[in-house]
Amino acid sequence: MFRLRMIVVATSIALAACSQGSHESAQPAPASTAPAKPASAAAPVADANAVNPFFAASTLPFQAPPFDKIKDADYQPAIEKGMADQLAEWQRIADNPEPPTFENTFVALEKSGALLNRVMEVFNGVTSANTDDTLQKVQEEEAPKLAAHDDAKYLDGKLFARVQKVYDERATLKLDPESLRLVEVTYRNFVQHGAKLSDADKTRLKALNQQASTLQAQFNNKLLAAAKDSALVVDDKAKLAGLSDEDIAAAAQAAKDRKLDGKWVLTLQNTTQQPALQSLTDRATRKALYEASWNRAELGNADDTRDLIEQLAQIRAQEAKLLGFPNYAAWTLQDQMAKTPEAAMGFMKKLAPAAVARAKAEAAEIQAQIDKDQQALKQPTFKLEPWDWQYYAEQVRKAKYDLDESQIKPYFELDNVLQNGVFYAANQLYGLTFKERHDIPVYNPDVRVFEVFDKDGKSLALWYCDYFKRDNKNGGAWMDNFVQQSRLLGTKPVIYNVANFTKPAAGQPALLSWDDVVTMFHEFGHALHGMLADEQYPSLSGTATARDFVEFPSQFNEHWATNPKVFANFAKHYQTGAPMPQALVDKMKSAGKFNKGYDMTELVAAAMLDMNWHMLGADAPKQDADKFEAAALKQDGVDLSYVPPRYRSSYFLHIWSNGYSAGYYAYLWTQMLADDAFEWFKEHGGMTAQNGQRFRDMILSRGNTEELAKLYKDWRGQNPSIEPMLEDRGLKAEPKKK
Repeated sequence: MFRLRMIVVATSIALAACSQGSHESAQPAPASTAPAKPASAAAPVADANAVNPFFAASTLPFQAPPFDKIKDADYQPAIEKGMADQLAEWQRIADNPEPPTFENTFVALEKSGALLNRVMEVFNGVTSANTDDTLQKVQEEEAPKLAAHDDAKYLDGKLFARVQKVYDERATLKLDPESLRLVEVTYRNFVQHGAKLSDADKTRLKALNQQASTLQAQFNNKLLAAAKDSALVVDDKAKLAGLSDEDIAAAAQAAKDRKLDGKWVLTLQNTTQQPALQSLTDRATRKALYEASWNRAELGNADDTRDLIEQLAQIRAQEAKLLGFPNYAAWTLQDQMAKTPEAAMGFMKKLAPAAVARAKAEAAEIQAQIDKDQQALKQPTFKLEPWDWQYYAEQVRKAKYDLDESQIKPYFELDNVLQNGVFYAANQLYGLTFKERHDIPVYNPDVRVFEVFDKDGKSLALWYCDYFKRDNKNGGAWMDNFVQQSRLLGTKPVIYNVANFTKPAAGQPALLSWDDVVTMFHEFGHALHGMLADEQYPSLSGTATARDFVEFPSQFNEHWATNPKVFANFAKHYQTGAPMPQALVDKMKSAGKFNKGYDMTELVAAAMLDMNWHMLGADAPKQDADKFEAAALKQDGVDLSYVPPRYRSSYFLHIWSNGYSAGYYAYLWTQMLADDAFEWFKEHGGMTAQNGQRFRDMILSRGNTEELAKLYKDWRGQNPSIEPMLEDRGLKAEPKKK
């Protein structure tokens, strides 16, 4: 999502945990987990004579998932058994007659749940990127059980008493820093999830958690169906004027895949604006595509999500009240860098006026372009609408910078960007090398697998990439793990990146937009955060950090896409291999801050909308989603008619199902960190192996082993400054002319 990214996470309050400078993404948080119950009669049942591939660790390299052996029928029995096994492990820890120690309590908790973790890491990945009706049913059936499973841990009084005892004695235990951090984080998680509640309140919280998890699973599946069903079907090729031959061929293939021969289908990405709006010359088609996107989950049919999110907002507010907080945002931001919703909103309010002012100035330029074009056609002019922005912004860009997307896409062929851009930058900074493997099974033929080697030649990780859009894949782009790095468990990272680029027709090259290129760098930044993890404990490993930190390494990695050395290595014509002409490079650079007012306003609007939903108190009535959204945008001064929020409430996957509730501001917060960090690199010689090693040692390899603000300050030498962000995003006020 985002220029796009998204994250896939768990399904209850116990899990609220991760492309966007103008990008988002993140790594999904581990899925929540409930006292095991027998699978329902309607659930898929594995062959009694077959061995469930999840019941033992994979024998493949890195314990990679054996997708050639995994069947849909394997997931639910493994989830059920995994919950039962872990519940028994927790019970043994709680009932241990020995006095509580770090080893017999905290380390034992870290080692518990091997089967459940193994199956859920794969299940989360497949249901996000390659789902089907069977898996969606399992997802909805297991969601409340998984929520209850988390509660069985956090609300167990005997277990918490052991955690509390070690926590109280932590200063005298002579623990190493990472172990001490584990004690503090684990204790905080127990308290945050209700360990100190009365028995009556625990019972109430359990019920609310299960309700919320069920609604979140339903939202996820309804939205996937809504995006598929709302794709624009075009029956006249002339209405696609302006699209490239490759895009038209892809639309024809999408129609063929749906058995709509003789038609064309423009599929929807998860954001409000759609890529084709930049090129379509027919205004009626643009309007139809925009409205299909804007209304996808508000058609009053089975895919309508509004009632679900209205219920979810109420339930989350009630959960927060039980836990002693005025609203859900206050509860969930306790362990984030921002700490409070007021701090997060205050940060965004520093950005909103400058973003809106710049967007208004851009709108004036676009309106002038519309008037000019209509006058040349001897047609009456019209008022700028949201479905016009991308198309006419592109005309303004052509006029101001003599640059359009069709000029640059031939220089961004996907595999070349990957090998000679993304991988090359990782090699220059961190010494990593990559070798594609064809012997590792995958869950879909589009998926590729690479083994990652460290600079000393040692095998470091496996990395999967799944870049093309499918109807059974969530929108957006994201990163997550199939296997988490942990020295305690003896596991190395198995990581995947997923995106939704347009799949080319057979025999055609996969040519990317510049936004797609930046998305690849962004998501790979998350992957690096996981690959380079070097933690003892899985709970602290890699991307298991606060949301308003986890997007920092990914947004930082975006900067290397424009590094002259890296750019020159991958920006080559897919047919001739010729480098992008310097004149075209200069045009791209000159246009680098073009449309930034729009980009920032749509992002700030979405982030503020998220925060407003989650600052509702438990006494607030059930909201009307559309009225609430309109009022919130107006109240915050980001209600520009021609700049809709990046996500409308009804299809805001991040905040209703993917762990970013009251956390979407993190993309803005981490833009600040990323731009400030890149400033450090510029101050210290740029892309050098020495700088890369220092960043690896002090940031990328550290996971959540220290308070994150301190981690950043120790590396940077000072607290982050917002100035580089304002400069990089074109929001810094120009000095007044004398």
